Order: sequence, then structure tokens, then C-alpha cells
Amino acid sequence: MKVVKIPGDLPKAPHYESVLELQDVSVVESCTKAHNTKKVLFLQDHLLLFMMEGTFKIKLGEENFEVNKNEMILLPKFHSIEAWKYGNPEKNYAYESMMFFIKDDFLLEFLKQENLKLFKSQEPAPIFVRPFKERLLKYLESLRPYFRDKEEINVNLYRLKMMELLYDLSQTDKSLLLQMIQLKAQHQTEIPKVMEGNYMNPISLTELAYLSGRSLSSFRRDFESIYQMSPGKWIQEKRLSKAKELLSATEMTVADVCYTVGYENISHFSRLYKAYWGYNPSESRVTT
Repeated sequence: MKVVKIPGDLPKAPHYESVLELQDVSVVESCTKAHNTKKVLFLQDHLLLFMMEGTFKIKLGEENFEVNKNEMILLPKFHSIEAWKYGNPEKNYAYESMMFFIKDDFLLEFLKQENLKLFKSQEPAPIFVRPFKERLLKYLESLRPYFRDKEEINVNLYRLKMMELLYDLSQTDKSLLLQMIQLKAQHQTEIPKVMEGNYMNPISLTELAYLSGRSLSSFRRDFESIYQMSPGKWIQEKRLSKAKELLSATEMTVADVCYTVGYENISHFSRLYKAYWGYNPSESRVTT
């Protein structure tokens, strides 16, 4: 299954989700029918998800979350998640959510306005599902006209509406405010942990450095002292070894394996595979 980069891929075919875009915040409204619809999503920005109808199930690493009606969750950027959409069977599988994709610069602007200090921590704040009440529900409803009148939206008004959301959250959920502060504050993570958890993601070295809490130059230096090779070479060897394992042990197609291990072009993947292993991916298929 091909990884969908969000929010970047959502306005394009075949998704065509309704999207409001500001430089630092994008909002996606999803009103549809869904029945066990699965996607693999790569978060390009921090994701704040509100469920108004149905269920959104998430697998992030070894953790599983279930977000139901009138519940929300905040997920950090630069992670891949497996996501399942379930509509409400009592309402003809109706599914409705609103997703806010928030960049670091917007979080920083809010934190400065509130005079909230960033602080470093060895571990990020825990992720968990939490309820939201009428105040936030009314706020979400107030955004609906913006999706219908995109051409007439005043950018400054839209920015104020997005800032209003952060103020509402900071007053109604202090633990979520803590999580938002830590999203912007870097914390150092062991490089092997970052690499093992992300080498199959469509992710750049700059993004890997961010996840590890280091500058790009520090990340490269620390990486090479551990592995005695460049990050790019290590990622390629890990991906191609995983691809061989999947091709020989499962019934996945070459295309599915290509996307699963982090490549986006099947021809490019096939060339790399043959150069590394000496034969085409199709020749690694399980035979019975």
C-alpha cells in the first residue's frame, strides 16, 4: 500500500479531501462514508485530529489508539501511521472528522504570545486520546463556512481562527498544552532508536536529525561514529534487506514491497534491488 503524505497529498487524486491552507496551518474536513478503510499516512506536520462521527484507529510504532466521536488526539510530525476509518453503522457508515496540520513556526508564535517557555526533556509527552466538549465542538462548526467560501477568506481572519483553536485548547486541557510545548522543544533520542523506527518512512536526513533532537551536522557525525557508514548507505541497505525478506516470505507484490520499504518509484527500486542483490525483485518471489 502506497504511503500517503499528509497534508500534501490530500487535495490530489484520488483523495480530493476538502482543504483550507495557510502558510503554517492546513485544515482538512472529511465528510464521507467509510467501512474499514485503511491507509498508511506519513505526517509532514503535527496532526491534531477531531472526530465528530465514526472511528479512527491508529497504529504508531508499537502503540495503538482508537479515536471515537467527540474525541481528539495530537500526533507528532515525521512519523508514519497505519490508519483505519470506520463509519457509524447506525448512520449508514457516516464518517466525519477535522484534521489540523500545524507547523512548528505557528506553535512557536502561539507560545511566544502566551510567554510560555520551551523546555527540553529526555522523553516526549505521552500521546493519548482525550474527549472534547461543546466549546470545541462549536469552534469546529464555526469553520464549516470557510470550506464553502475559500475564495473570500481573509488570511488574517483565518490566522486568528487558527490561533483561537490553540487558545481554546490551552484553557481546556493543560496536558495537551504540555504536549504542544514539547512538540516544539527538541529532546535528544538515541540514533539507533530513530533509525530502526523510521528507515522505511519517506523521510529526509534533515527530518531524521529533527527526530533525534540534533542539527543535521551533529546527526551525521554521531551516526557515522555508531555505524561507520553514511546514513544514506545504511538506509538503502536496510530497505533492500527488508524488501528481500518481504518478497521471499510473503505474497506481497513488488509494487507493494517497494512502497512499504519507503521507495516511491518502482523502476528506481527495481534497479537498486538488482544492483545490490544481483537479480530482479520478481526473482525473489516465493514459489510453491
